[in-house]
Amino acid sequence: MDNSYLDRIEIILVETQDAANIGSCCRAMKTMGLTHLTLVTNETYDENRVFTLALHAKDVYQNRKEFKTLDEAIKDSVFTIGATRRRGKLRKMSSYSPKDLAEKLSEFPSGKISIVFGREADGLRDDEVNMLSSIVTIPTSPLFPSLNLSQAVQIISYELFLSSKPYKDGIVAVTHERAKEAAKDAVDHLENISYFKWDEEKKWTESLISDIIERAGLQESELKRFAKIFSKVEKIKIYKDRKDE
Repeated sequence: MDNSYLDRIEIILVETQDAANIGSCCRAMKTMGLTHLTLVTNETYDENRVFTLALHAKDVYQNRKEFKTLDEAIKDSVFTIGATRRRGKLRKMSSYSPKDLAEKLSEFPSGKISIVFGREADGLRDDEVNMLSSIVTIPTSPLFPSLNLSQAVQIISYELFLSSKPYKDGIVAVTHERAKEAAKDAVDHLENISYFKWDEEKKWTESLISDIIERAGLQESELKRFAKIFSKVEKIKIYKDRKDE
C-alpha cells in the first residue's frame, strides 16, 4: 500500500441526514486507509450517533473539514468525481466504474482528489453533479439498484485501496477552480465570434471544456497553451472580418 496515493484522496459527504451514516462512512474509509473526510452541511450532528458506528475510526470524524457549499469544498481539488448511478444531459453522459476510477487516480498528477457522495434519500442533485468533472457508478442489479451511503463509500474505498501504489509525484495539475476560470475565458472568446446559437449551448460548452481540462490533469503551462487556442481563434476571426470589409 502507498500512503502518499491514499493521503491525497478526500471523501465528501453532502447534506448527510443521519449522523450514524457518517460514522459508518468513517469506518468504511479507515479500513481502506482513507482518513480525509469533508462534510458539506448546515447541520450539527449528534456525535454519540457518529461515534457509535465509527468505533475505532472516530479520528476521521474529529479531523473532518466542514463547508456550507460544495463549491467551496472542491475549489482547491485537482480532480472532482461524483458518486451517482443516474446519467443525463446535466449529469454527464459516461462514467467510471470504481475499478476504472482507481486505476486512473493511480496515474493522476499530484493534488487533492475529491470523491463526492450525496444524500441518503436522493443522492446528488443535477446542479451538483454538473459542478464536478466526472462521475463514478457502482454496478448494481436492476432489481434493486440503490446502495446505502456507507456501502457505496466502502466499495469505492476498497477499489482505491487495491490500486494504491507509488505514483510519480511532482507534476501538479491545475485546480478545479482554475479549470472553471479557463473554461469561462474560452467560451467568452467563442461568444465574441458569435459561435453560440442559444444560451444553453454556451452553458454546456463551458461545462464540457472545464471537465476536459480537469480530467486531463493539465499543468498550468499546458493550460495556458490550450487557452491560447481560443484567444487566437477570436483574433483570426476579427482580422478576417475586417479584411472582408
